[in-house]
Amino acid sequence: MKLWPTLLLSACFAASAHAAKPNIIFVLSDDLAMGDLGCYGQKLIQTPHLDRMAAEGTRYTQAYSGTSVCAPSRSSLMTGLDMGHCPIRANREIQPEGQMPLPADTVTVAEVLKDAGYATGCFGKWGMGMFDTTGSPLKQGFDRFYGYNCQRHAHSYFPAYLYDNDKRLELDGKTYADTLIQKQALDFIRHHHEKPFFLFYATTLPHGKYEIDDLGIYQDKPWSEQEKTYAAMVTRLDRNIGEVVDLLRELGIDKNTLVITAGDNGSSFGPKTALGKRFDQSMGGKLRGFKRSLYEGGLREAAISWWPGTVPAGRVSDEPWAFWDFLPTAAEFAGEEVKTKVQGRSLVSYLKGGDAPERPYFYWELHEGKPIQAIRFGDWKAVRNGPAAKIELYDLSKDAAESDNLAEEKPDLVAKAESLMKDARVDDPNWPLAAKKRK
Repeated sequence: MKLWPTLLLSACFAASAHAAKPNIIFVLSDDLAMGDLGCYGQKLIQTPHLDRMAAEGTRYTQAYSGTSVCAPSRSSLMTGLDMGHCPIRANREIQPEGQMPLPADTVTVAEVLKDAGYATGCFGKWGMGMFDTTGSPLKQGFDRFYGYNCQRHAHSYFPAYLYDNDKRLELDGKTYADTLIQKQALDFIRHHHEKPFFLFYATTLPHGKYEIDDLGIYQDKPWSEQEKTYAAMVTRLDRNIGEVVDLLRELGIDKNTLVITAGDNGSSFGPKTALGKRFDQSMGGKLRGFKRSLYEGGLREAAISWWPGTVPAGRVSDEPWAFWDFLPTAAEFAGEEVKTKVQGRSLVSYLKGGDAPERPYFYWELHEGKPIQAIRFGDWKAVRNGPAAKIELYDLSKDAAESDNLAEEKPDLVAKAESLMKDARVDDPNWPLAAKKRK
């Protein structure tokens, strides 16, 4: 009987420790444009669940991806490293299947959270290393994987196979893969809701090629087939996220779960394309650029955080943050120390309603063709579209559309931007900045 108070106290401490570690869900959509969501002004595509999340949580107008294509952007999210330090700075294909892998010594957010006692699962698209490489999700901190590993393979929504962990799961080529991936993601939550879990839901929606099993409410719209399909894919994404949130409520864990949603880069479509025009993906010309550019339209993402009772409801924040902030944020929520050097800053206070962390700059580069760079310091944004290109300079406080190049008027700021670009990166033989010499 004398042991009872001690046991009771230990149980209380255990329960308290569990409650102090929230479940963490990051839903990463593929090629979603900021202007695709109703809460950002979209008029034609219906996204009621994400709009409700924004009303019940916080919506961000200056949330930045790691860079403006899939693999490096995801690598930044997973590692806490910006593009001056990330081991992956472009989409690099490996035959017969897969992409350039994360190195063996990479520390990912999944590893950090796994060390903190979290169950970890990745569902959807990985694209950072096949299973026989150092970049396999199962070697980078994830207990469970289901979906596509290779980005090329993920272009098909009716694939011949998916992967269940590292085992190839043969399909009939007629099954819409998103249906299977959604079920597995929801099952992961059900199976692990009694202890802390991290769900990286890397959905392929609405990336091309544009395929869906049901056009739904867009079936009879007087649009092209591609436009109807794209709209249906965005609405399907919205429905899937709504089902995740509904399940959290059903299981009674919504008040102990942080959900963040974002796109991995800007839209695939320029403002002059039929789809870009139909859905006004440049948001009335408010943002310049799209996928594979380092202008704001390629980097700013539709991002929402939701956590009832913790994340302020109805807040719209214009303060900037970036994908590389996710790892230190998750680590702080989990009570885990970040033992490697990262460029990210913890957003814990910011997510709860405080100010965004201060930092000297945000830096991006991309090596798809000629290497390009961009840096933001304060409200100033500099872009260099190639090693020999002149630096462009924009005042984002007045010109988010990056239409007025002030480089000639502000040579001192151009010089500062050039110096920061040099200091913000480490050389890597895989990612040289020098222009490629013709053989």
